[in-house]
Amino acid sequence: MKISTTIKFNSPDAPDVARKVALSLKPDNLTNMETMIGEEQASITIRTEKISSMIATVDDLLMNAKIAEDIIKEVEDENEL
Repeated sequence: MKISTTIKFNSPDAPDVARKVALSLKPDNLTNMETMIGEEQASITIRTEKISSMIATVDDLLMNAKIAEDIIKEVEDENEL
């Protein structure tokens, strides 16, 4: 059985942040992952056969997305000084 999910990063106030987060995660994409970048949204689609693999992948992805977002905001705040 194939399982798929799409994680969407929406940021109408700061679409550049969503794009940067998605692009920062893209190098870690496996062959079963696809990153799409849009105007106000970025998304990552994951396909797998095991629910346990899906849960582990989504968990890692969300943790890395949070770290990427924190770093981006920190750098942007630092540049505003």
